[in-house]
Amino acid sequence: MTEHSESHEAWATALRAHGRRVTKQRLAVLAAVEHHPHSPADSILAAAREELPELTAQSVYVVLGDLTDLDMLRRFEPPHSPALYETRVGDNHHHAICISCGRVEDVDCAVGHAPCLVPHWNENSRPMTIQIADVMYQGICGDCQRAQKLPSERN
Repeated sequence: MTEHSESHEAWATALRAHGRRVTKQRLAVLAAVEHHPHSPADSILAAAREELPELTAQSVYVVLGDLTDLDMLRRFEPPHSPALYETRVGDNHHHAICISCGRVEDVDCAVGHAPCLVPHWNENSRPMTIQIADVMYQGICGDCQRAQKLPSERN
């Protein structure tokens, strides 16, 4: 079995478990996001149309919303950018975004378990049980540092 068919079978199983029909539109969108993580909806549409040329923009937006609600996709919104989507879900990872070229990289949770941050409540706060900590790192990637001849700093 190929990696492509294994992914489709896993997605089909998950869709059925959520009471959804397995459609070529849903599978095309999942495949597009899998192969182009951290992409906006318009890029996902273009990639999915390679597999399914008749796919409409509205169908992609509906499928993205539904799959995000089912936690089969993760949607996140970097500053000054449209929402981005990925298939890596359920592990509370974070993102590093290059402020020069816009490249996005996954960053594993700093402590190793979710949530990775414990908030410090002030005296006026009404504390809550934290379930997700969403951290977004912003910096300049190594490629942009080299292109701009900037000093590199490793943390």
